[in-house]
Amino acid sequence: MSSLQEFTDENFEKEVIQADLPVLIDFGAAWCVPCKKLEPIVTELASEYLGRIKFGQVDVGKSTGVAARFGIMSVPTILLIKQGQVKEHITGLVAKKKLIESIEKHL
Repeated sequence: MSSLQEFTDENFEKEVIQADLPVLIDFGAAWCVPCKKLEPIVTELASEYLGRIKFGQVDVGKSTGVAARFGIMSVPTILLIKQGQVKEHITGLVAKKKLIESIEKHL
């Protein structure tokens, strides 16, 4: 996975649900080719929105509790959570422009 913050079953509540900023989560897996293609896009966005949105990822193979909690059935899946509530749910490999549109709606 990458330099994005790793959210796990152990830290998810504190790092995501209780976060002051909106949080974009990239759910993926090490074996997932589309996830590897999406990861640099998410990493780029993390730099562009630094201080405005928190970015991280969940490895569904390691953090099965978080994946089950949100009904993640396929990867990659992006969730945007604001004040503990899911505001956006995007499944599959999407263009950077689509992610920006989703982010901008919730700033």
